[in-house]
Amino acid sequence: MSRFLMGVLQVDVGNNKRENLRKIESYIEKAVAKGAQFISMPENINFIGKLEESIASAEPIPGETSAFFSGLAAKNSVWIHCGSYAEYVPGEKKVYNTSIVVDPAGAIVASYRKIHLYDVDIADGPSVRESDAKIPGREIVAFDSEYGRMGLSICYDMRFPELYRILALKGAKLMFVPANYTLFTGKDHWEVVLRTRAIENQCFIVAAGQVGMKPYFQAYGRSMVVDPWGTVIAQASDGEGVFVAEIDMDRVESVRRQLPSFPNRRPETYAWE
Repeated sequence: MSRFLMGVLQVDVGNNKRENLRKIESYIEKAVAKGAQFISMPENINFIGKLEESIASAEPIPGETSAFFSGLAAKNSVWIHCGSYAEYVPGEKKVYNTSIVVDPAGAIVASYRKIHLYDVDIADGPSVRESDAKIPGREIVAFDSEYGRMGLSICYDMRFPELYRILALKGAKLMFVPANYTLFTGKDHWEVVLRTRAIENQCFIVAAGQVGMKPYFQAYGRSMVVDPWGTVIAQASDGEGVFVAEIDMDRVESVRRQLPSFPNRRPETYAWE
């Protein structure tokens, strides 16, 4: 089975977890009504608040939020890529920014902790230090589905091409990039970088984003799906909503045959020390 429908949620998450999850459930139902077989959501999907609030919102995995998504996946017989949310770490004052994937039976089949933390001070722009609240992950994660192998990343990871090349070499044909991206950088970099990751790895990119004013910046939105040729095949407007895009995983092999960049790699020459 190479063709399926990917539902992408674009939402404005705030600091009320119960209301956030109620909203997410309604959008998942809309995606299912549109025929989605796989649903992807943004970073920080269950809570966005100030630093101390975000840490306090953390949960163990499995936990309340994962059980919520597992129930929805099983109820609707769909895959759910749960964007990311704060994972509680016993004995630590900081948390992981963690993405999970739930299969149509409700089982957690993959879990990824964000590797690259957004520590940035932009002149005349936002100042954000994700490491003040988060612990970086250390494992690159791909998983298998009946549609093919897929890879996980989160937001700022997109600026580090090594991660996506390794995922591609691990066999990933589709990569998720859930995000809470700033308007300041998003207007110039979001689409350019996502299309570049798709082109250089000849894979699908599914990037669900937050919208709205957050405690420290305005979120950019413009969620999109990019095909292995680098074409944006679906994109959200500036508000909340859900769209569905058809994914044909056979397109990956077709593009890789036309442009054989993987067979033409010269890994024996890539050492730099």
